[in-house]
Amino acid sequence: MENVIELFKKESLVEFAADYNFCWHERETFGELVKASDENNVKQLDWFFQFGDRLRQILLNVYAYRKGLDFGFTEISFDEYGWFKRPVFLEQEELKFGMADKSRYGNYSSVILGHGPNGLWTYGMNMSYGTAGSASGLSVHAKIFPSRIEALNQALAILRSAMEEKVGDPDTTNYNQKVISATLMSIDELRFAKVQLSLF
Repeated sequence: MENVIELFKKESLVEFAADYNFCWHERETFGELVKASDENNVKQLDWFFQFGDRLRQILLNVYAYRKGLDFGFTEISFDEYGWFKRPVFLEQEELKFGMADKSRYGNYSSVILGHGPNGLWTYGMNMSYGTAGSASGLSVHAKIFPSRIEALNQALAILRSAMEEKVGDPDTTNYNQKVISATLMSIDELRFAKVQLSLF
């Protein structure tokens, strides 16, 4: 209890705010902390304290927990360093698009689909142009979709747009045109297969 009082006393909060560069969600959570401290709301302060023993850690862990709630994840647990554990999405599925030989990492891009306990879906993506690329994992911070097909359609639209933007790029070291063409063809093949299935 003494640690809670010390961490959340007015002077500590004022000192932290003077030195910390808040992003929007941290400012909102910090405002809740200040309000609970001003009102001496011990129950609320104890709730915040379960998320860490440092203010920055609390702000980030609370945000991660609340984002997880959007997908129906309710468990509160932490890794060995005190950071909020990433929830594991259900029915994860990886779809690969690109060259036929998918044993080499740079030959393909992938879309990873998954949903939370409440049935809401999202996607992660590993995008490869051959050498250049980008990646974003399956995360509670990603966009939320009501169904698998809507999440997949959005992911494919983004992947297609990114690949089309690099068609004909003169930097063929980073933007291998064979990989880009094969990725676009794979997307078309999947879309065609989906249309075919919908006819039956």
